[in-house]
Amino acid sequence: MKRREVLTAGLGAVALAAPAIRGANAQTLKPLVIGGSVPLTGAAAETGLNVNNGYVTAATYINEVLGGVEIAGDKYKIELKLFDDASDPARATTLLQRQIDEGTEFFLGSFGSNIVLPTAAITERAKKPMVQTGGGSDAIFTRGYKYVFGMYPRATRQFASAAALFKTLQPTPQTYSVIYNNDAFSKTAAEGVKLSCDAQGFKRLDQFELPAKVTDVSSVLASVRAKTPDLLVCVVHDQDSLLIARQMVATNTNVKLLFQGLGPQLGSYREALGKYSEAILCSTYWDENVPYKDKFFGDSKKFAAYYRSKYTRPIAYHVAGAAACIETYILAMQAAKSLKPEPVRDALAAADFETFYARIKFSPEGDGDPLALGGMIGQVQKSKLETVFPEAAKSAAPVYPAPTWDKKA
Repeated sequence: MKRREVLTAGLGAVALAAPAIRGANAQTLKPLVIGGSVPLTGAAAETGLNVNNGYVTAATYINEVLGGVEIAGDKYKIELKLFDDASDPARATTLLQRQIDEGTEFFLGSFGSNIVLPTAAITERAKKPMVQTGGGSDAIFTRGYKYVFGMYPRATRQFASAAALFKTLQPTPQTYSVIYNNDAFSKTAAEGVKLSCDAQGFKRLDQFELPAKVTDVSSVLASVRAKTPDLLVCVVHDQDSLLIARQMVATNTNVKLLFQGLGPQLGSYREALGKYSEAILCSTYWDENVPYKDKFFGDSKKFAAYYRSKYTRPIAYHVAGAAACIETYILAMQAAKSLKPEPVRDALAAADFETFYARIKFSPEGDGDPLALGGMIGQVQKSKLETVFPEAAKSAAPVYPAPTWDKKA
């Protein structure tokens, strides 16, 4: 683990608290407790660490740099009680129920719809808000829940921008295949891929469902080579994206464009794949050059600079999205002039706030508004993730067709 990679790691099942304010005024501030869990270990840890670091970055900045936050006439310091759920839904639900029993009123989400969905059911029953940046499965937002809010559109709405980008490429792609995991998020996200690509007129050649835990995709790639789609879309998790790309290289499985929803946005993925990561596309929901501003960090560049003063771990959009969860809570509490769960929940439902991350606005079901919180498309170019869509946000033109594996410098 790199220096200060996780400010609050190493405490096991003990609450992970953001550093308290130092100085003479520390005793005058009331604690604003926000609970939840994050996967610091286990299968989801690679992105879970980013989510954790985002939560802690926002809380530390507000406490130590801004000296706390004022809500309804009182000054508060943020006290995070985040536990390592070890990427285990059963552990996460047990820990979350314990926090509710101990009186915690507000919650942040873990990473992964398989954890967010059962924990959101618990906070919903208790009528406690949860703001989260780790779960996009439609199932989270189609059960009538009123207390869970997500920083992304639901899974079936997330691929529209990628399909729109594909339609602009020259020569226009004609065919696609999709690979997805057998889990709540990936299956519904794959439905979104099919809906969006079919609507744009692309012909679907194949769809491949991988088990939740996969170690080999050679048979899938043999089928891909047999039909050779123009576009191969992988709606899988970070470690599976890396596995697929490595085995595509090893078997010389080439397509004109490889899109992997999760993976290429991580510096660790690009480092592990090296030159072979060139021209791979992914979803991205934030970049430090976005033009948004807020009253906390000021803008995205200042947020990124502060983050880098605390961590050596590369910044990713999950870091920013997690920090925005903290800001969203505070803005809602200030709008509600209350720290009671129900009025805060109502203020979250009515949110229309600008933060350094994005304009925060939720659908009536609690997922991110498809326009305000919809995704951008990134592409790896010279080891860096460039934004290639939409036009207003792009930092580089898309590379298409991608060079074959043996032509990547």
